Amino acid sequence: MRPIGIGVAAALLLAALAPAAVLSAPKKAPEISEESRKTGMAEAPAAAQAAGVACQVADARLIGKSADKKTKVSTSFYEVDCAQGMGYVIQAASDATPVAFSCIEANTIPEGGKEAPAPCKLPGNADPKADLAPLLTAAGSTCTPTQVRGIGRSKTSTYVELACQDGSGQVLVASAPLDTTKPATTQNCLMFDDATTNIKCTLTDRAARLSVVDRYATESKNNCAVKDRRFVGATRDGASFFEAACQDGKGYIFKSDNRGALTQTIECAKAMGVLGGCTLTDAREAATEQAGLYTRLAKASGVNCDVEKYAAFPAPPGKDIVELVCKGGAPGGVGVFDSTGKGVVYDCGHSLVAGFKCGLNSQTSASAALTADLRKFDQKTCVVKDSRLAGKTPKGTLLLEVSCTDGYKGYMIEYTATPVNAVAATSCAFAAGCKLPGNT
Repeated sequence: MRPIGIGVAAALLLAALAPAAVLSAPKKAPEISEESRKTGMAEAPAAAQAAGVACQVADARLIGKSADKKTKVSTSFYEVDCAQGMGYVIQAASDATPVAFSCIEANTIPEGGKEAPAPCKLPGNADPKADLAPLLTAAGSTCTPTQVRGIGRSKTSTYVELACQDGSGQVLVASAPLDTTKPATTQNCLMFDDATTNIKCTLTDRAARLSVVDRYATESKNNCAVKDRRFVGATRDGASFFEAACQDGKGYIFKSDNRGALTQTIECAKAMGVLGGCTLTDAREAATEQAGLYTRLAKASGVNCDVEKYAAFPAPPGKDIVELVCKGGAPGGVGVFDSTGKGVVYDCGHSLVAGFKCGLNSQTSASAALTADLRKFDQKTCVVKDSRLAGKTPKGTLLLEVSCTDGYKGYMIEYTATPVNAVAATSCAFAAGCKLPGNT
């Protein structure tokens, strides 16, 4: 799994900050006059339509006008309050298509400034962050914004920072101009803390955003008193990963879904394949200890495997499922152990029947066991080359297809699942469903 979000951030490297585009707006009167409203209602609807925003104008005002002495280009600035959704500031130049900026962008104070140059002032635009609610719901975000800030925009996207009620922060990637009826996505602010881009979250601090790790540690019930915290990364399905280093020297990686709920807790010793694994604790030492534990568990189950390395499978509570690679080239397999340490180790041939495919061990390790199964049925010429789980029979047994090194058609081997035991073998010349090369 690889983290995502940097590509989106990189797209902003050339994006202009949206509020900067209205910095030339003329100073407005301290109060909204009826005359500015009358002019706004007469002129702003056409400007908003030309700017590409779907706005049924309920209220409008002329903010002001300016003229460039050299180019003679005149520019009018309007604020519009839409009957539904976001309000806007419209910049309408005499020589260009009007441009619309959401009230969130218009209200953002530019870096180094003391106030926004042309903020929204109409009563209907008093709380533009509230207009984001349907957009965030559609994006699958649980953020209730307490503060918002326009970051900038590209040709197609508007970027808004959100400070959420739960202390987290998000970056909203919406359409340009920002339309609350169009699709949008959100990304965790933590993704941008160490990224070399011009997207940075400033409404919440990193420590506050990482405090969610303490909640996950409590929910995991592993007695982890958190000493240090780290955001590990995110995947394209919206899952996020966090690391916790505990006071007792242990460490964990917590996985949460796209709504922030804890879905999995992984010990650092088993997390080497999760976005680079743990870095806050000595994962190598933990992995060595864990390998020793799996050696003892494998031997207790009757398999003489001195574990060199391992990889964990997702497992239900109370179960530990892990692929084992043995030292010295000895055949490995998949161990399934319960909370008491009792369990079974399936060789890589039979692990497919049990529902697990070896990835660290060689195919040779799997082939030997399956070749031995064929010998039970007097199939003495086939040395298994490859295998795949083919399906399930109406009576509940499982079918494993194998191909042979001699190039002749392979077999469908029928197995019971509990315990894993070969009960029949049929040549692919007579069995339906064979698909491996050489078997069709």
